[in-house]
Amino acid sequence: MIIQHRDFSPEAIAESGQCFRMRPSEDGTGYVTIALGRRLEIRRLSEDSFSLDCTEEDFDRIWRDYLDLDTDYDRYRSVIDPDDEFLLRAAEFGRGIRILRQEPWEMLISFIISQRKSIPAIRTAIERLSEGFGRECITTSSDGRPISYHAFPTPEALCAADPEALAACGLGYRLPYVREAAERAMSGELETLSELDTQKLIEKLMDLKGVGVKVASCIALFGYHRLEIPPVDVWIRRVIDQIYGGSFPESYGSCAGVLQQYMFNYARLTKMGA
Repeated sequence: MIIQHRDFSPEAIAESGQCFRMRPSEDGTGYVTIALGRRLEIRRLSEDSFSLDCTEEDFDRIWRDYLDLDTDYDRYRSVIDPDDEFLLRAAEFGRGIRILRQEPWEMLISFIISQRKSIPAIRTAIERLSEGFGRECITTSSDGRPISYHAFPTPEALCAADPEALAACGLGYRLPYVREAAERAMSGELETLSELDTQKLIEKLMDLKGVGVKVASCIALFGYHRLEIPPVDVWIRRVIDQIYGGSFPESYGSCAGVLQQYMFNYARLTKMGA
């Protein structure tokens, strides 16, 4: 199906550091994302027009919400201080980034794995994990070809996995953290986290081994859509220190996580301070 949207960029989203299973298609003409046990290919037809290889029913039931397409991001950009030239520039540079509504379990494991890894290395580890322990799925391409892919592994699959096979996915010292997270997910302990206020959510996430404040913040923003949380990694730390005098601007409050994405994307892709 074809959609029209003036503020959507799969290219920018794929490079924004929030998702690790969204990447260019094999022929380089679009982007493929694997999420919620499904596969979606997005092709840009024009500046504001996109082709999605899904039915209208699946778009309305799954992908519209996942891609956060009904949210007005102009509203978030409108809170930027007119004197904040850096953020105005970063927001324009990253126009089309949207905060995906991703599955909390996948975000928990993805950001535990992300520690001290580059984005390409994170993607590789997650693909190995999914191919080794995720359910194999088959879909059909637009030209009728069968396409195989793997869903993200369940807690049960990771608990049952051989530790050496898990280690071969590139988990390194994070292996016991992944195993413990899977065990606690299986116990049902994580099922009610979405009901907590944001501060309690962060605290509960940090009860898990291997989850510090930065990882918990990423999980809260990208897995629970808590838009008031701006995770601070090395790139955002550079922005904070070089642009904002050492602290994230408090005035950006309830949408700080969205604005952080513009900052992160701009700082990383322009190699700010490198």
